Amino acid sequence: MRLIKVLTAVVALLAGTLVTAAPAHADYIPKTPPLTTPWTSQVSLTNPLPEYPRPQLTRPDWQSLNGQWQFAGAADLNSPPIGRNLAETVLVPYPIESALSGIKRHENNMWYRRTFTVPPGWNGQRVQLNFGAVMYQASVWVNGVKVGTHSGGYDAFTFDITGALNRGYSTNEIVVGVYAPVDAAGYPLGKQRLNPSGIFYTASSGIWQTVWIEPTKAARVTRLDTTPNLAAGALDLVPQVSGTAQGVRAEVLKNGAVVASATGTPGRLLRVPIPNPRLWTPDDPFLYDLRVTLTGEGGGDVVGGYFGMRSIGKAMVGGVLRPVLNGKFVFQLGTLDQGFWPDGIYTAPTDEALRFDLEKQKSLGFNMVRKHIKVEPARWFYWADRLGLMVWQDMPSMRTGVNPSTADRANFESELRRMVDQLKGITSIVLWVPFNEGWGEYDPARIADLVKSWDPTRLVTNNSGSNCCGFDGGNGDTIDDHIYVGPGSPQMPTATRVAVLGEYGGLGLRVSGHEWSPGNGFGYELLPTSAALTQRYVDITGRLRDLIFTHGLSASVYTEPTDVENEVNGFYTYDRRIEKMDFAQVRAVNTSVVNAAQGTYVPVNRLVSLKVTTSGYTDRSLSLSAGLGVTSVVDAASSDALKRDSTFWTRPGLADAGCVSFESRSAPGQFLRHYNHRVRRDANDGSALFKADATFCVRAGLAGGGSSLESYNLPGRYLRHINSEVYISNKSGANPWDNPASFAEDATWAVTSPWWVSGADLPTGQARSLQVVTPGFTDRYLRHINGVGTTEVVTGASDATLKADATFIIRPGLAEPSCYSFESRNFPGNYLRHSAFRIRNDARDGTVLFDRDATFCAQPGRYGSGDVTLNSFNFGDNNIRHYAAEVWIASNGGSHPYDSPTSYDADVTWHLAAPWAP
Repeated sequence: MRLIKVLTAVVALLAGTLVTAAPAHADYIPKTPPLTTPWTSQVSLTNPLPEYPRPQLTRPDWQSLNGQWQFAGAADLNSPPIGRNLAETVLVPYPIESALSGIKRHENNMWYRRTFTVPPGWNGQRVQLNFGAVMYQASVWVNGVKVGTHSGGYDAFTFDITGALNRGYSTNEIVVGVYAPVDAAGYPLGKQRLNPSGIFYTASSGIWQTVWIEPTKAARVTRLDTTPNLAAGALDLVPQVSGTAQGVRAEVLKNGAVVASATGTPGRLLRVPIPNPRLWTPDDPFLYDLRVTLTGEGGGDVVGGYFGMRSIGKAMVGGVLRPVLNGKFVFQLGTLDQGFWPDGIYTAPTDEALRFDLEKQKSLGFNMVRKHIKVEPARWFYWADRLGLMVWQDMPSMRTGVNPSTADRANFESELRRMVDQLKGITSIVLWVPFNEGWGEYDPARIADLVKSWDPTRLVTNNSGSNCCGFDGGNGDTIDDHIYVGPGSPQMPTATRVAVLGEYGGLGLRVSGHEWSPGNGFGYELLPTSAALTQRYVDITGRLRDLIFTHGLSASVYTEPTDVENEVNGFYTYDRRIEKMDFAQVRAVNTSVVNAAQGTYVPVNRLVSLKVTTSGYTDRSLSLSAGLGVTSVVDAASSDALKRDSTFWTRPGLADAGCVSFESRSAPGQFLRHYNHRVRRDANDGSALFKADATFCVRAGLAGGGSSLESYNLPGRYLRHINSEVYISNKSGANPWDNPASFAEDATWAVTSPWWVSGADLPTGQARSLQVVTPGFTDRYLRHINGVGTTEVVTGASDATLKADATFIIRPGLAEPSCYSFESRNFPGNYLRHSAFRIRNDARDGTVLFDRDATFCAQPGRYGSGDVTLNSFNFGDNNIRHYAAEVWIASNGGSHPYDSPTSYDADVTWHLAAPWAP
């Protein structure tokens, strides 16, 4: 038997050695999973997952109890099999439903049994029995003595078994009884189901994380609550302790050398000043090592750990509320990481596999992972910390479609608190998510506040996906939408909540030979080839760049890094063997999104407004007065004329296509340009001087947020507002507008969604008919029949009903007055609206959803000239399209037949014709 010596600094995480169990009644029989991973064959059948299991709290001596245990299903747990062999053998710590466990079936009740000996070198010390996690309720006996019980499938627990051990170094017996009813009960379980289907997966019952023993002093450290305090330039540490010790000493190590230390009292706040702290970021995920020693009377326990110096918060950046890391806005580009494996289900086959998932996501350009309704083993968080991936941590949800009982709610809050406490020292976690899409949701506002009271250093979402499912508690730090395929038009941030897209994507591809259930794989949108899948991903993810500015979007979560059972939405197949996309293109677009958030990107050929970011003036936007650039207060109640004058088309720079020019929305053909340093609106005269004067190059915001617009032909001068007027200026010139006071803020603009959303004007209050312009079908018009939209040939000889059905009154948009709604000519009060993508003619029901579904923003036609394209207000990448005589809202190249790219531009372009029924 070999003891494992690990440094208390976390840099040396070595493997424990298994003590061979007494012979089981039946040998371990490997089972075959539906798919194998590259690591399936590497799993040790005597010492699986041998790495030190708890990097955040290390001790030098430990002994793994992973390996082959005896196993039996049971009718109940009333009679523990003390001293009795069990019929089967299970490989711990793989859940019993997994092939790696050797059981590969579910049991509601089960027994585990094995023997072990305590190393002689541990004589005189306490012995702790540690479980990383057991799903769900565990009772433990050592040598026939019940040492404890634990409920909760996601948090670690420890029993002091010293008093139950046999004397000397003789053999000891452990028996573990586990109750795991899965979704037959109301406890937190995430996506586990007894009968998995769709977006719910195979259960993971029993012991599913490492089991080990370790020697300790009577007084021992049980947890290191580390909180980086950048404002104080220090680490705030609370060493949680069991037993009594007089004092505690904390030492911070950098590259093996002690750089800071402090002493204090166990269980109380200890502030350790960190000289010139090196901050943790995704680009530089530097971690300090930590050594904590209990001192004085009762002392002697020494543990290792680590931490990163970083801060999480919210701040107005470029006039928009953003999440900030170390005081800076970093767009959080993440994946929906569900943590399932075809061979181990909840448990990765090896530590290398665990690292692989995170390492590959980082290599694709992601800087964040949303750990979706599962809590991973401690080593997963170690790798996230070490590799530099921010983490959104979900609380595993209760059952869907069931109102949780009072007892279930109390248990949920208990487990939620334990999750937060156990993980509060994890550097990479930046956000807590207690509810997802309303699953088991109750009191979301109270729960969000509760989590914030437990951990005020991180952000909290009250219900991720409240736009689609469940309900929004109205508080917390984020507004979190789920939009499939998306990214659509997420909600805007508020004064207290940042805007995030908590789920989007779900693009699927089946790969023969790598499917969980061949032929049954599904996605939110299935693509036929890897090339098509890649192009579609690049398309929808590229749209995030615009949303950062037009909708104040601060984070996104793509579904998902790997296929999961019958979901085929991954970058990888479920077995992690096949790359389903061109990863170079994936990384390129991901990187462009993160870089765009730094202010160096402005969408072209889009309508935008330029909002002031200077403190005290953020209600102002760049506008025009008598043709001169000014800033004006603009809000929803402003006049249509002011909104139009505050809206501009972004065009490729007239003098340099790598820069931008701003064409007036209210005066087509006229551009913002500088003349004698004053910014004004003039008609493009085609001269080289005009083109240069009207071209601005986009730079990162001088004030650290938003964008700054540098003059193309007067480098060093930037578009700047001062005293409500707009100039190009620098901060050292002789002109009054070159005043250095607040120059950086005044020259930083938030490029946002336009005050006037439509790019084409329609005659409100007038009747019109919508004529098809696709060649070969120009005799057809949009009409309603039996409540749905179709196209039909209409002529002067058509009957009155058809003519009336093909005529609509143009109204200001029900949800947005700068867009339009189309009221039925012969059914007053009925409007064209989309429902399940089909265009319908329905009565207005007064709901917000109806008004959004019935609002369309007019843009210049995509085919020919002088016509319009009608863009869905709430599904921004969809336009009204005719397809096979039916009318839908459709995206170009989506998964539905009506999304076909063939003749898409012509099919979504309509001629606004004289009404057939005036």
